[in-house]
Amino acid sequence: MTTRSVRPVDVLVGQNIRICRMQRGLSQSELAERIGLTFQQIQKYEKAANRVGASRLIQVASALGVPLATLFDGSATATRGEPDLSGRALLADPYALRLLQAFDRIADRKHRMAVLNLVESIGTASARRKSARRSEAPSGS
Repeated sequence: MTTRSVRPVDVLVGQNIRICRMQRGLSQSELAERIGLTFQQIQKYEKAANRVGASRLIQVASALGVPLATLFDGSATATRGEPDLSGRALLADPYALRLLQAFDRIADRKHRMAVLNLVESIGTASARRKSARRSEAPSGS
């Protein structure tokens, strides 16, 4: 028996299912109920632990109210083996969509800029710390 490896397209489809589900405000349980599955199975699809079959993909797209092709958005970058920094891939992070939705509700331009500056400064500081830790690590030679 052979073990299957996770392919980039499986990860991409899982991320897109998660993004579309969250954009519609659905829980994993709600999506699962719409297509006759358990929330654990949806979780496995989203994490690419299980591949989504063709007929199931059609059910998922229908339940999410999106064209089937939406679940493959970004597939050109998924096959290159490079980190995918597209907006769609970044939104697959559990908190990214929530952050974006909350940011969108801020009407005042000054407040929006303050939030943006805060998040950027935290991200920059975090990246510097991460880089410093890598440069301090002993080399493998």
